[in-house]
Amino acid sequence: GTGPAGRVSKEDIEGFLKDGAAPAASAPGTSGADPAVAGSEERLPLKGLRKIIAERMRHSVDTVAHVTQVDEVDLTELVKLRAKAKPAAEAQGIKLTYLPFFVKAVIAALKKFPMLNASLDDASKELVVKHYYNIGIAVNTDNGLFVPVIHDADRKSIFQIAKEISELSERAKTGKSTMEELKGGTFSLTNIGSVGGLFATPIVNHPEVGILAVNKIQKRPVVINDEIVIRDMMYIALSFDHRVVDGAMAAAFNNQLAAYLGDPTLMFLEMA
Repeated sequence: GTGPAGRVSKEDIEGFLKDGAAPAASAPGTSGADPAVAGSEERLPLKGLRKIIAERMRHSVDTVAHVTQVDEVDLTELVKLRAKAKPAAEAQGIKLTYLPFFVKAVIAALKKFPMLNASLDDASKELVVKHYYNIGIAVNTDNGLFVPVIHDADRKSIFQIAKEISELSERAKTGKSTMEELKGGTFSLTNIGSVGGLFATPIVNHPEVGILAVNKIQKRPVVINDEIVIRDMMYIALSFDHRVVDGAMAAAFNNQLAAYLGDPTLMFLEMA
């Protein structure tokens, strides 16, 4: 400053404000963009479905206390079961993937851990536990991500679910989904395996409190009874709302799910 002992004076402050109030003007004819970069990028408006997806994802991240529990499951027996069931499904014109089995296993596990089939009513500060099972299936389309819902999936057979998944996916990809097909979910499944990668941490489809990502099935060496054997293995990633679900419950849910997928007979024996 210009005051005694270098102190900042009133005149210093007034001079700074006067000089700093008006930023330096840009040179005439310049836009501020680097000429070398200006022609190398494109600005697209965020609109339509992409805008809706962006808003919903942002809302979920801002609202939900996201945590992801990752586990590895042995699908060797399920792979064998699907191989046996495929001819019967094909005879009925049904494409039998692993997803219907995952849906059934998820429902069986949800019945043991109902808090994962719930929602949190932020307005009333109440937990709403659902005693029905509407499972959303994430479908990647050219127009963005859709999550059509299999309503009352617990009341449907593996083949019925397989057929419905095919129909819902086709309508989503062709832009023919109805609003009824896209609402009312209580828990969601997303299949990352068809895309690739080790595993993903999905974003919860709020107001649901849980979503399971299933990944690609790979043959890997594992140790069973002190022997190294080759098994069909898969990673699962459960993202959940920590406001509603504790980590111990999420781990127990994944353990139960792994038990059902590892031994499908157990799952079918416990079905109501």
